[in-house]
Amino acid sequence: MEFKGNYWHETCFVCEHCRQPIGTKPLISKESGNYCVPCFEKEFAHYCSFCKKVITSGGITFRDQPWHKECFLCSGCRKELCEEEFMSRDDYPFCLDCYNHLYAKKCAACTKPITGLRGAKFICFQDRQWHSECFNCGKCSVSLVGEGFLTHNKEIFCRKCGSGVDTDI
Repeated sequence: MEFKGNYWHETCFVCEHCRQPIGTKPLISKESGNYCVPCFEKEFAHYCSFCKKVITSGGITFRDQPWHKECFLCSGCRKELCEEEFMSRDDYPFCLDCYNHLYAKKCAACTKPITGLRGAKFICFQDRQWHSECFNCGKCSVSLVGEGFLTHNKEIFCRKCGSGVDTDI
């Protein structure tokens, strides 16, 4: 037999792992030798965390586990995530829509989800959160980011506007 410019006796052209003759069966060649497909899969292949089948090409890694691209799905809506931004919760991946709907805190001003994606800044005070751009005085709308502020019921005020209001703090 000839393979890659070398000649072999049929009985000598064997799988490095199981030592069975390869003959004309499919094989996979590595630096360490030639392998029959079952032995190569057993020794070197990665198996998808979801379907448990061999990943023959591509694939992604999530939480140090390999996945087929088509098996890496949102835990909420089952949409493919391989080309999407996603968030995780308790080691489960979620598309942004599902994560925002199920888990994200809501801004006290605009009620939209606060994700913190791409370095987005947000403010937390007591049991409430705001996007940085939404953290404004309830009367004059000046930004309160990095400034002192006063509260009255659920409203927040700059020091000037809050000085005439009985405040919580």
